[in-house]
Amino acid sequence: MIKKYIYGTPFDTEATVIDIEKTEGSPEYGNISCENKFCFEYEMSEKDMVFGLGESNRGINKRGYYYISNCTDDPQHTEHKSSFYGAHNFIVISGEKNFGIFIDYPSSICFDIGYTHSDKLSIICESCDLDFYVIYGESAYDIVKQFRKLIGRSYIPPKFAFGFAQSRWGYKTKEDYREVAREYRKHHIPIDMIYMDIDYMEDFKDFTFNKQNFSDFDEFVKEMKQYDYRLIPIIDAGVKIEKGYAIYEEGVENNYFCKKEDGTDFIAAVWPGYTHFPDVLNKEARKWFGSKYRILTEKGIEGFWNDMNEPAIFYTPEGIERIKNHMKKFVEKQPSKNDVWFMKDEMLYLANHSSDYASFYHNVDGQKIRHDKVHNLYGYNMTRAAAEGLNEIDSNRRYLLFSRSSYIGMHRYGGIWTGDNMSWWSHILLNIKMMPSLNMCGFLYIGADLGGFGGDTTRELLLRWLAFGIFTPIMRNHSADGTRRQECYQFEKVEELKQIIDVRYRLIPYIYSEYMKAALYDDMYFKPLAFVYAHDDIAKEIEDQLIIGNEVMIAPVYTQNAKGRSVYLPENMMMVKFLGDGSIQTEQYQKGYHYIAVALNEVVLFVREGKCIPVVDTAECVEKIDMQSMQLFGYQNSEYLLYDDDGITKQYTINCKLLKK
Repeated sequence: MIKKYIYGTPFDTEATVIDIEKTEGSPEYGNISCENKFCFEYEMSEKDMVFGLGESNRGINKRGYYYISNCTDDPQHTEHKSSFYGAHNFIVISGEKNFGIFIDYPSSICFDIGYTHSDKLSIICESCDLDFYVIYGESAYDIVKQFRKLIGRSYIPPKFAFGFAQSRWGYKTKEDYREVAREYRKHHIPIDMIYMDIDYMEDFKDFTFNKQNFSDFDEFVKEMKQYDYRLIPIIDAGVKIEKGYAIYEEGVENNYFCKKEDGTDFIAAVWPGYTHFPDVLNKEARKWFGSKYRILTEKGIEGFWNDMNEPAIFYTPEGIERIKNHMKKFVEKQPSKNDVWFMKDEMLYLANHSSDYASFYHNVDGQKIRHDKVHNLYGYNMTRAAAEGLNEIDSNRRYLLFSRSSYIGMHRYGGIWTGDNMSWWSHILLNIKMMPSLNMCGFLYIGADLGGFGGDTTRELLLRWLAFGIFTPIMRNHSADGTRRQECYQFEKVEELKQIIDVRYRLIPYIYSEYMKAALYDDMYFKPLAFVYAHDDIAKEIEDQLIIGNEVMIAPVYTQNAKGRSVYLPENMMMVKFLGDGSIQTEQYQKGYHYIAVALNEVVLFVREGKCIPVVDTAECVEKIDMQSMQLFGYQNSEYLLYDDDGITKQYTINCKLLKK
């Protein structure tokens, strides 16, 4: 049961797809005050757990910290950070009472979940203009499934998008891409995609190609497809200010860019230098920007990743003037330590400054809306623009599409990757914990930069991260310019990295089937143990093991120098171990704790009692998977319902084949 309470005059975010009538009065649980700001307070019981918040820090159970929904370009994902790239304002309280809360509010929100007071949940918004949904259910899992129906079907990518991908900021020429393509095929490492970061563009201008390196871009796309590679280019939010650049001139002429209060186009610096931001909250501007993806699809491109769309701001002319004025005062006197610290902070916070976000506006159906009041909707609507534009190009074709910044509702248009992480062991664990929380908020096509984006990875770290990444729908190795090269063939004993990725392709029929069932039935692909074993107090506290689909539990190794790990089995399970030589070892275990040895070139999963999963022979790309090689692994006399389709059109049918072991 879902109830909707309306406060003030909410902005229509279009996050939901079902119209819920307004409920009069106050919610059954908690207290709401709405004077100068909105505040919801609820006294939590000792055993209450709190789930949700999608892309956020720390654990699956969010209790004990505070989280701020405010889409933020910050690559340093340390434990004290309260905001990441997404804003996903949905939580579930599970314990003595079970209910969910979705606050449809597009600006900054603070969720204080037992941080200030250990037994108190507080949600604070600066404005009292919002829709407040309360969802009642029998369990946390039931509440999530109701919420998923409220917000609509999750994005479904083409099947090739479940293959492995290589990316790096720093590939600048066709030869850079050819080298990657040759080396992966030389070592027979399965791969389907190579991503193109910002250097393929002409001076970082959207929908352009570097004239020297990619003048015959469409021929290069064809060349790569001959070797079963798809190129996936990046599109950034900022449009370079440059006379003669068609995208810029069209945007200025038609008032498609965000404006300052005086009506002039807002200016901010990003990778191209000074740019304008397309006003993607304006329907006409959104349609215009989305139509530009055709420039690349006509060259044979079948997928995109949208970036820098919080939107990220390196600096603005006003910010530079502010720094200059402070610096002038600084150099004209004998500075104290406080002056030095002040200047340090001014420089540190020049990027993404709150005053800049409060200085530009959107045109929404003729109404002038200040950006900071709807900040969390920008990345959502940029990706919506792309999805709607691609749908105009071919309404029956699936395109690969994901974004860095997002809000609930964007999950219908594309997936997300979790942004600029680091080559830290702790970020494998953060990756693990974030996945089910994102599924709760509708995001199914998700993953992290395997091996870490920033910093220098190690062979062991990459192997362990790949072994978890096998199970994430987005499986992409991505790293930053200036860091250690981390393509799989860069390391000794490259065959061991191949053996890990081989397992991904052996499991794609299962991964794709479970993903599609989750999307079509508004379910979860990743589940925390607490959702499946709600009456098992041990399972409820375990956050480094996950349920995949309905048959599999995983327990990734995420610590340096570990030879294996302790695993808790909430029920009798069968271990399925993919060995480096390509063989598969199975062993049944009883419920309880077990130490499981896992070599660096092995992948372990656990099949739940009475179930089985399909496994095929590996292949060098998704299109070459031989479904006739399929075998079932798991318990005798078990069954598996396999979903499959053509992988490219939108003719989704509940076309499942019952397989019996």
